Amino acid sequence: MIRKCNLSRSTDQTGSGAAMGRRRFLHLAAAGSGAALAALGRPALAQQGPGGGLTPVHWSGRLMGAESSLVLHHDDAAVARRALAAVLARVRALEGVFSLHRSDSALSRLNAHGALTSAPAPLLDLLRCSQRLHAATDGAFDPSIQPLFALYASHFSTPGADPDGPPPQAIAAARARTGFSAVRLGRTSVHLLRPGMALTLNGIAQGYITDQASAVLKRFGLAHCLVNFGEYRALGPRSSGRPWVIGLSAPRAPWRLEETVQLRGGAIATSAGAGTQFDAAGRFSHLINPHSGRSSAGISSISVIAPSAALADALSTALAVTAKGRIAPILRHFGQAGALLRWRNGETTRLRFPSHDCEGQGADPKA
Repeated sequence: MIRKCNLSRSTDQTGSGAAMGRRRFLHLAAAGSGAALAALGRPALAQQGPGGGLTPVHWSGRLMGAESSLVLHHDDAAVARRALAAVLARVRALEGVFSLHRSDSALSRLNAHGALTSAPAPLLDLLRCSQRLHAATDGAFDPSIQPLFALYASHFSTPGADPDGPPPQAIAAARARTGFSAVRLGRTSVHLLRPGMALTLNGIAQGYITDQASAVLKRFGLAHCLVNFGEYRALGPRSSGRPWVIGLSAPRAPWRLEETVQLRGGAIATSAGAGTQFDAAGRFSHLINPHSGRSSAGISSISVIAPSAALADALSTALAVTAKGRIAPILRHFGQAGALLRWRNGETTRLRFPSHDCEGQGADPKA
């Protein structure tokens, strides 16, 4: 049975194919001391800190083209190892659905043919989640921007490319092949209604897969776990009762932590233009506004905390290209979500996002 991604609306009415991995801006910090244990996107898992608790089972490796890690606390290490094996099998199966680097994946076949009459359930599930997010974010979350991504990647890989980016007519032509409203979902089918359309789920698939992994762990009875597939999701606190401490990197200096966030549940995701840049100057990135076809100019990075990793992942993508005045209203649509926005002009906006000092902390280059 497919676990539906959590995109619940607030009851508060007041208010390409680039790799699925990105440069990491979130790092696991040591329990107790808060010292960083990860550097430049290479996760290193902490030993159990002061305060006791069960001996954790650690795993780290590459999934979805990027370094990933899990920490599982259980009183029976054999159960934890079986759960870990089930998680890895589930993740690798989902890679076969969402990967843009595998020609045999469901998403690649959809993009190649414009339709799938017997689409796998996870793809349909995630596309329906994407439809809800597309509507709730005024269209800022739009998986149909793959033609724009491909345009920028092609432009800047050409020798002597104009540093000001693709010409307006090329952007207009790529935009004519986008528009998530032109994706038609049936009970078992998907159709892309515009010629030349292609989808990327890189703005939500990592979070969705993180949630799927978490669901597997829950079925094994694990209640003290941390899943890191680019987005962090906590299943409860550490077995000692202490929170997981996640360090947030500086947008332009991912080896330096600026502050920390404590998780006892829920998820956190970060999007930053520096994560995937098309040009050496850093003016153009994967954060593309579907309405204009241009890269986000104002945001340096955005971190989102939410009940699910899919929601945190997608909102961090969408809000990075949203007009400043619309960010808070969209965030209120999801009542348990909060965001930390760092602007290129040096300003910081904190919307229901906890504050924890990270003074004196830096990433450990040996991690």
